[in-house]
Order: sequence, then structure tokens, then C-alpha cells
Amino acid sequence: MKVIKFEEFGGPEVLKWSDAEKPQPRSSEVLIEVKSSGVNYADTARREGQYVVPTALPYVPGSEVAGVIVETGNDVRNFSKGQRVVALIESGGYSQYVAVDERVLTPVPDNVDFDQAVALPLQGLSAYHILKTMGRLAPGETVLIHAAAGGVGAIAVQLAKIFGASKIIATASTDEKLAHAKKMGATHVVNYSEDGWVEKVKEITEGKGVDVALEMVGGDVFNQTVKCLASFGRLVIFGAASGQQATFNPGQLMRKNQSVIGFFLSQIMRNPVLFQQSFKELLGYMASGQLTLTIGG
Repeated sequence: MKVIKFEEFGGPEVLKWSDAEKPQPRSSEVLIEVKSSGVNYADTARREGQYVVPTALPYVPGSEVAGVIVETGNDVRNFSKGQRVVALIESGGYSQYVAVDERVLTPVPDNVDFDQAVALPLQGLSAYHILKTMGRLAPGETVLIHAAAGGVGAIAVQLAKIFGASKIIATASTDEKLAHAKKMGATHVVNYSEDGWVEKVKEITEGKGVDVALEMVGGDVFNQTVKCLASFGRLVIFGAASGQQATFNPGQLMRKNQSVIGFFLSQIMRNPVLFQQSFKELLGYMASGQLTLTIGG
């Protein structure tokens, strides 16, 4: 079969179209003929050697696959040959075939195509669990979502609405991105590349601040976001896209009983029950039209 892999870190030119052995599914695995592979920021970070955990070389990127089961292991009980499925895996998705444990598989509804299904796992599960599991967003609360026109951000805006947030404040760096966030359901938009954006957030919340904030920029944006928190506010950090790690005094959280919480999706994936329930819920939102995915170039 064919795979796309890299043997050194660098730009897109290090990606190579290569031959590999077709995998054989183990007893609890199925073999998927891949119809669509997800391409994400994490893949780019891996390729550049800038991911949050080390990347061993050679490496076949791709943590999302959707396709058709062509073979099943002897102990597989819940899936069968010919079934349409989607899966979130550690790596190896840039391949014609992948062997996947049935515990991380989810059926694809008939009215959802492969491209749409494969665009959901990484970004959708991240947005879901950042808001619900880690941020504990409750109906009537306010939420601040940075980079709201990005993959995770655009889904988070929509999920915050589904989960009953009263005010969804979306930030981005351009008018075009802010317009997209508004289209996704943001009640307020703020350009965080302009001075005074913290004051704008406080004005929108009538001085109270936000109950939940999603932060993946890092550096000064992190410290500014802490200033936007309400009493008992929760800031969930899930990246540092700027390449800058923030430093702050944790003692400043004490006065208003605030929290800073870390999120890494791999920990969610180690809990099959938590993963399956939330992913089926997301697919249901998409099938019903409540959740719209934006697939980039």
C-alpha cells in the first residue's frame, strides 16, 4: 500500500509518497480502507518537530481516518465488514489502509459523508471536552473562545450555543475571521490583535468577566485572558500556537477562586466510555444540522 511519511523535520517538502506493508488486523482490530484522512495543526507541528510530545522518526502522520471496514479480527463483535466508520488514532492516518482497535471506532451515519465525518474527531472531541469535561460549562454561563475561526474554535462556538451559554465571546485577528465566528453563532466578537480587547470583554460581561475561557495562543494572550475571568472562572489551556510559553503568578487566582486547567485529548482517548459517548453525541449534532464543519484547503 501507499503511505505519506517523513524521515526528517521541516516544511511540506519532507513529506514522501512511499510504499509500506499492508497491516494485518489483530484479534480485536478491524482493517479500514481509508476514504478520507484528516489534516490538522497537530500534523504540521509534528512535521516541524514542534509538537507538545516528541515525534520519533520515521513518522506517518494522520490521527483521523474515515472509510470502510474490509476485514475484521476474530474477536471483533460490534463491527462488520462493509460498515462505514470513523476513528481517532495516534498516527498513521495518511495511509491507504489502517488497522484500528474496535474500541475507538464509531459508525458514520448514512447522511454524513466521509470528508465531513473525518473532520470531526480531533477538533470536535477537543472542543467538546474542553468546554464540558474540563471547563464544566453550565447553561447560562459566559464563555470566551480565542482563535474562534479556527478548527477547534469554530466548533467550540457552536457547541457553547448547544450547551446553553448565555454569551459567547469569540476573538480572532481579522474582520473576515470575526465574521465567520459570528456566522457560527458567537453573540459577540472581539479582535484580540488590537489594544484594549480585555476591556471590551469586561464591558460585554458588565464587568463580571467570563465563566469559561479557551486559550491556545500562549504568551501574553494567556496572561491577558486570566484578567478576563469572573469569580470561580475556569481557563482551559490546550496549546501555545504563538510558540511562547506564558509565565504567571498562580497566587493571583486565589482572590477570586479561579482555575487554570490543562487539556490533552490523548487522556480522553484512554477512557473508551467517555470517548464513545461524546463522539456519538457530536455525530448526532452534525447529522441533525446543529453542528456545521468548515473544511479548509
